[in-house]
Amino acid sequence: MKNRGWLAILVIAVAVAALVAPFASSWPDGLEKVAGQLGFAPRAAAPAPGYALPGLPEGHVSTGVAGILGTLIVFAAVYGLAALLAARARKRNVQLETHQ
Repeated sequence: MKNRGWLAILVIAVAVAALVAPFASSWPDGLEKVAGQLGFAPRAAAPAPGYALPGLPEGHVSTGVAGILGTLIVFAAVYGLAALLAARARKRNVQLETHQ
């Protein structure tokens, strides 16, 4: 995918995170529920528990910013993985072409 396509996906994902995250349910998600049932919730460490970020008041702004940061981190990981896999595929194709 060209860089413009990646940029469009990123903009849409960040917009969704910023606009939808503040209205997410306050009920525990599946992982939190299982952690509570199995008794390790108090020991679990989260980078932003409850989507509260240090220096920001709890509420819609903090949740929106946490959603944006999480989206950017996941996007960077996926983009990096895609670039790595594409480079490996190109290398493999070059090796196949030289052996034919």
